[in-house]
This record gives sequence, structure tokens and C-alpha cells, in this order.
Amino acid sequence: MSLYRGMDRAALDAAYNNGRAVATSPLILGDWRARSAAFRAARPQHLDLRYGPAERNRLDFFSAGAADAATLVFIHGGYWQRNAKEDFAFLAAGPLAHGINVALPGYTLAPTARLDDIVGEIRASLATIADPLTRLGTNPARIYVAGWSAGGHLAASMMTEPAVAGGLAISGIFDLEPIRLCYLNDKLALDEAEARRNSPLLQLPERAPRLLIAVGGGELPELRRQSSEYASAWAEAGLDVGFVELGNHNHFTILEELAAPDGKLTNLVCDLVAGR
Repeated sequence: MSLYRGMDRAALDAAYNNGRAVATSPLILGDWRARSAAFRAARPQHLDLRYGPAERNRLDFFSAGAADAATLVFIHGGYWQRNAKEDFAFLAAGPLAHGINVALPGYTLAPTARLDDIVGEIRASLATIADPLTRLGTNPARIYVAGWSAGGHLAASMMTEPAVAGGLAISGIFDLEPIRLCYLNDKLALDEAEARRNSPLLQLPERAPRLLIAVGGGELPELRRQSSEYASAWAEAGLDVGFVELGNHNHFTILEELAAPDGKLTNLVCDLVAGR
């Protein structure tokens, strides 16, 4: 029985199973954790700063050392039900090399939290990062949000927040209807209304700062479609958007383009911060 775009349940499950599509993904994730642990150990000054009452309402902040530096807030992925901010600290190396602070907020995972709650937690983390009274010393006018996979969805969901000066959504999910219909909903428990109100594609803003959308050319077709359709929707709405498909990168290797100081995603962040 067709559930979505001509796919039955088995086909739809496969269409959104990034781990199964990339056989080396467990090794890649293990490498990220090892590199991130070393990165955090070398920069322990602002780790696990609390922004809310829940256990995972903590953020890591890596300072570029300049009083007026821009800040990139990177939101991790894992389909809103896996991974942790600690696994992604290695990505800060790229932006830091260009004098850009990096903040990594954690958030409560499903099924402990509903998606409405997760979106609210990220919103609260931005308010804390932008607060001039915090000891982070960020410039509240120079805060940019980025995210990968589910984090790409969360970054897109933050584009109307007053603190956000621009965004980068990497390999994101922008229409939650197929998520509601596939295996991922076993923990998310999305109903039709929650999926709709949390789908950036269906909740386009009237006004927003510039959003860059990136996806790997070697990713699953549904991930590439989601990114290209969301970029087209922004453009058709007259919003400021850029879209890039990065070579043969899969869902995981694409993040090396942010970890590297000369990476393509790092360059996009620099362009965003510079207003290019």
C-alpha cells in the first residue's frame, strides 16, 4: 500500500535510513566522538553551561577570543532521538579558524520529549547565547544558526527568532509528513497537527534573514529532494536563500566540509557572516 510519494512502508523506511545507506556510518560516528572528546579536553573553559531545567539543557561554547566575534550555533542531528552535543565538538575547528565562536546546544531526545518541546528548548538556548548578561560575551547582533540532519530542521525552525542573523541548514528535514509515516515515528509519536506545525516547508516566514541550504550529492534521494524543494519554496516566497549540493558527499562525510578551516561549508559560514 502506497503511503507517501508512491512508497510503501518498507520503501519509505529505507528512504530515510541514513545509517543503513552508509555502511561505514558506525566508524564515522566513532571517529567524530574521539575527535570531539580530544577537542573538548583541550578547550574546557565553557562546557556544559546550563540554559534550561532539563538534563540535556546544556551547551558548550568555544570562544574565538575576540570581543565582537560572530557566533555560530550548531545543532546536532540524529532524527531528534539520537546523539549528543558532545559528539560534534570537532566541527568547531573550521569556524574557529576564521575568528567565529561556536556554540553547541544539547536538547532532550524523543521519546522523552515531543518535537514541540525540542523546538522550544533550542529556542531557549538561543536566548541564553544571545543574552548580553551571560559570561559568554557574545555579540547578540552576530548570532548565526546551523544544523545537520534533524539539526538542519531545528536550524530552519529558528529562522524567525530575533537573535538569528542568518542560517545554514545541512542535509535537513523540512517536511515532517514522511517522518510521521515511517519507522522514525515510533519514538517521535508525531500526529498530523504536530508534524504540520513543525514542518518548515509548511510554515514559511514572511520575513527572515539569509538561509543557506546544503546537501550532499551522494545522499539519499529523499534528503536531496527535501533540501532542493525547501530552497525553491523560500525563493518563490521572495526570501533570501542559497542552495548548494556538495559533490559526492554522503549524509555523514558532508560534515568534514565544516570541520575543515578551508571546507566548503566553513566557507559558506564565512560568507554568511560577511553578508555575502
